[in-house]
Amino acid sequence: MKILFVIENYLPHIGGVEIVFKNLAEGLAKKHDITIITHRPKNTRKYEELNGVKIHRINCLQSRYLFSFLAIPKALKEAKKADIIHTTTFNGAFPAWIVSKLSRKKCLITVHEVWIGKWKEYTTMSTLTAFLHNFLEKLIYLLPFDKYTAVSNSTRKQLLDIGKSPGKALTVYNAVDYKHFDPKKHSGKKIRQDYELENKFVCLTYGRPGPSKGIEYAIKAIPLIDVPKLKYLFILSKDKQYNLKLKKLKALIRKLRIENKVILLEPVPYKMLPKHIKAADCVVVPSLSEGFGYTAAEACALGVPVVATNTTSLPEVVSGKYLLVNPRSSEEIATAVERVYHKKYNKAPLKKFLLEKNISGYLKVYRELINSEV
Repeated sequence: MKILFVIENYLPHIGGVEIVFKNLAEGLAKKHDITIITHRPKNTRKYEELNGVKIHRINCLQSRYLFSFLAIPKALKEAKKADIIHTTTFNGAFPAWIVSKLSRKKCLITVHEVWIGKWKEYTTMSTLTAFLHNFLEKLIYLLPFDKYTAVSNSTRKQLLDIGKSPGKALTVYNAVDYKHFDPKKHSGKKIRQDYELENKFVCLTYGRPGPSKGIEYAIKAIPLIDVPKLKYLFILSKDKQYNLKLKKLKALIRKLRIENKVILLEPVPYKMLPKHIKAADCVVVPSLSEGFGYTAAEACALGVPVVATNTTSLPEVVSGKYLLVNPRSSEEIATAVERVYHKKYNKAPLKKFLLEKNISGYLKVYRELINSEV
């Protein structure tokens, strides 16, 4: 099977969505012909083959918005050779849909979250900017894709709520790399030694400090947590798009006078992430919204107790040792961390989101679309 992916970001750009498509593309490439059209970051090759995946990078002046248009010529050329086209929200959706119509190939879109009507609530955008993003997202869902694959049942419900038919919207869960996040392979002992945390109770929040991640609520919880020898670690992306947000978070830490309880770590390589998670006694996921919730799933896989917000996909993803709290409640986060300290958390069998199931789920959709009537 020849599968064409049209996606805004791919390696070496790293994030949750990029990991999803890296694992899927490389897994499929073992038995199928995989081509990716993506944007070209600085200092990357225009074309290369990586782990069996053919990658075409499009020059678009470092603008994700221009990718939506400049990707079309190359995507159309590759679409004519493909059996199926796969894209994702947001900026790869339009070129993928256009070339699917021009080449008469079926196209599915993976949806991580639906933010229609929520841009102002979940971000710090101005009213006008939020309105424009809301409008552009609506345009994407007006395009009649052949299938909509949601990364969680929460996201599937969001698709149904905006009018997508149950027959066209289905769930294919993201996959977690359990070989990488294997508690038997990793110890946090050296991390605790390096940062003098041996006799401390360590909380950790990590990931992108995007506006929907609720990092400020975790920070505001710190002075409320009644736990002896508390240290709170943050490992947050320093991507330039988060510069202003990081400045605000650092200012909040100073305002609350909790510098002595907080350690802001530099972003760590993916291969080192499990050790840092294992160094924690509790991982806090204070998100306002999640499409899947990798930070929660990864911490659960490593056996670290998790405090997560009871919103969107997170109740689907958490397992093992965990507590759920209301979003935007620093008080509830603080109380839950105290409960974790006293080992008074919920316990449930580990939920596993396997790559094999992710790949087989997408292959089933591909085959159904290819075999369906034109």
